[in-house]
Amino acid sequence: MATTHNLGFPRIGAKRELKFAQEGFWKGQLPERELQQTAQTLRARHWQAQEPLDWAPVGDFSFYDQVLDTSFTLGHIPSRVSNLAGTELDNYFRIARGRSKGDSDCQCVHAGEMTKWFDTNYHYIVPEFSADDTFTLNPDRLLAQLAEARAQNVNAKPVIIGPVTYLWLGKSKDDSDRLALLEKLLPVYSELLQTLAGEGVEWVQIDEPALVTDLDANWQHAVNLAYHTLKSAPVKLLLATYFGELADNLKLTCELPVAGIHIDAISAPAEVSKIVDWLPSHKVLSLGVINGRNIWKTDLNRTLDWLEPIAAKLGDRLWLAPSCSLLHVPVDLAAEQSLDPEVKNWLAFALQKLGELSIIATALNEGRETVAVELDANAQAIAARQQSERVHNSEVRARTASITQALGERVSPYAARAKKQTARFQLPAYPTTTIGSFPQTLDIRQTRRQFKNGELNTEDYQARIKAEIERSVREQEALDLDVLVHGEAERNDMVEYFGEQLEGYVFSQYGWVQSYGSRCVKPPILFGDISRPTAMTVAWTQYAQSLTAKPLKGMLTGPVTILNWSFVRDDQPRSETCKQLALAIRDEVQDLEQAGVGIIQIDEAALREGLPLRKSQWQQYLEWAVECFRITANGVADETQIHTHMCYSEFNDIIESIAHMDADVITIETSRSDMELLDAFDDFNYPNDIGPGVYDIHSPNIPSQEHIVTLMSKAGERIPAERLWVNPDCGLKTRQWDEVVPALKNMVSAAKILRQSA
Repeated sequence: MATTHNLGFPRIGAKRELKFAQEGFWKGQLPERELQQTAQTLRARHWQAQEPLDWAPVGDFSFYDQVLDTSFTLGHIPSRVSNLAGTELDNYFRIARGRSKGDSDCQCVHAGEMTKWFDTNYHYIVPEFSADDTFTLNPDRLLAQLAEARAQNVNAKPVIIGPVTYLWLGKSKDDSDRLALLEKLLPVYSELLQTLAGEGVEWVQIDEPALVTDLDANWQHAVNLAYHTLKSAPVKLLLATYFGELADNLKLTCELPVAGIHIDAISAPAEVSKIVDWLPSHKVLSLGVINGRNIWKTDLNRTLDWLEPIAAKLGDRLWLAPSCSLLHVPVDLAAEQSLDPEVKNWLAFALQKLGELSIIATALNEGRETVAVELDANAQAIAARQQSERVHNSEVRARTASITQALGERVSPYAARAKKQTARFQLPAYPTTTIGSFPQTLDIRQTRRQFKNGELNTEDYQARIKAEIERSVREQEALDLDVLVHGEAERNDMVEYFGEQLEGYVFSQYGWVQSYGSRCVKPPILFGDISRPTAMTVAWTQYAQSLTAKPLKGMLTGPVTILNWSFVRDDQPRSETCKQLALAIRDEVQDLEQAGVGIIQIDEAALREGLPLRKSQWQQYLEWAVECFRITANGVADETQIHTHMCYSEFNDIIESIAHMDADVITIETSRSDMELLDAFDDFNYPNDIGPGVYDIHSPNIPSQEHIVTLMSKAGERIPAERLWVNPDCGLKTRQWDEVVPALKNMVSAAKILRQSA
């Protein structure tokens, strides 16, 4: 009999209940006990939804991030919060976002660095290591959730991040070897497993996704050492890997002294047969057979075709699950009442994926005939999608096939362009700008909602948005910024806004997923060939430019980011879809230029996010990703200045590819890392302009003028002053005006101080 389980469930709630409770707590409007009650209610609801499973995860819920949770469980907390007043939850939020409820400016602390969780759009708080670190077990959070689950009669499987992945995810703050801490860390993990065993726990899911990355001999040895140390724990360990192939770590993983392993059969289908053959006969094999990262229905009959022989061979040793935690997909498709019904029939959200899992398990355990109706309905949906005329557009495919290298080439090299752009814009040294968006106030969100619901006519809607644009422009002029933006009041999201105006997309109403903390995004659903029927941004940009004599940037999202931040079709290579997007956004770039817009920013926030986890696959991805950016950006005159922006990216290993994008100006997020991300420029002479972020917009903290000068001085040690811009880390839509104005005022003042010494 195949066993069913889940690696993790979305924690934000179907209606983003956690988000609103978090933000109410941070504002001091919600007591901690009510925040905790909201969390408990969500956990109970989520366990109830997973009741059909043989095992449900416990410990996958988090108030902000599961890696930060692990740091607190291990007693590994930065010293800068250890002596501050307040509860443990207050210190938790201080590390996550720089402050908790009621903290004044003088109580705020430097927030922990944030970066992407492997190749997903989820962000985690990076553990900070130094040679003298110590670890002390604090299991209260996990034990409390375990008790809640037991009270609900949940067959609980605690979920923890493994010791090697925890070290792998972190950064050394003193250049010491993170692996040297393993000896101190393992006794705490042993104590945790002993504690769980004392609570009657049978199985513990211990996540080691680092095993799907390139690990050198030292890291492989660490994995071996860790699990030979932990094998004496009186619990059964299910070692979980996901997001990719084990490759050269496959034999090591199969031989580890654990009771079972989980592999991602969606990302690594070719490894399934090897592991079935290699895994010792006393170990459980969990196969991730449902895609936990995308929203298309599983082809159940096709899945059963390859699973049935494995089930016959493994018997009770076969476990079935989604490929990874369902954190990366929305909660419930049934809530979608406005979604295009044809496309909706092709989709499955978290609850529907668990339903698919149950159908597969029933078919294996009791025969396909027992779920014949469900299998037939699924087969009809799969066939309907494959045969739909809405998916394929011959004109789009012909245009993509005609792409030539010339489409991606600028007229002149950067040095020649820079002279022409300097003459055109006459900007001072250390020019100041922002990344694009300004605060999305309650009034803005209400205006968009009323217009979408038909409560506001087009004329009144446009008048209100124009008023918000004018406010943003006037605020920027008062601050004396050098290059302005229109503020993006009309945009709900930097990807969804464009997707709504492109052919080949549909949109959910409640398809929210967590990006970080309380920040949720609603990825558009890219189901067919992409084209742009009409201009998307030109009118708003022209209006904003008419309000000021200063240069104003046209703001676009690049093709790679639109691809990586969408639920993308899985019936053709991602590179092909990206080229279609590149041609569509190229048309918008050229329309902006023809409308007189001299500076155009094409955000590629997610370019590195799509980088494969194995370096052997990087070059192929980078070639088509950079090509797509160049197709989008490079059909303009030398005098038109192209900017791009990237979020939380480690640049060292792909800096040459970034340079090959040939953007005139690149802005990047660097403030949380204290400019460490600029280490990439120590050994690489980056040829174009760069704006290292000096204002951490993911925290409510306001950077001082002195702090910004210090950060820019560090940047100046690596990049010539004449090629440096001054800007925030990212867009300002999630901040409040009373935070943004003083922060930007300090930023502009810092730039003026820097000019005096330039």
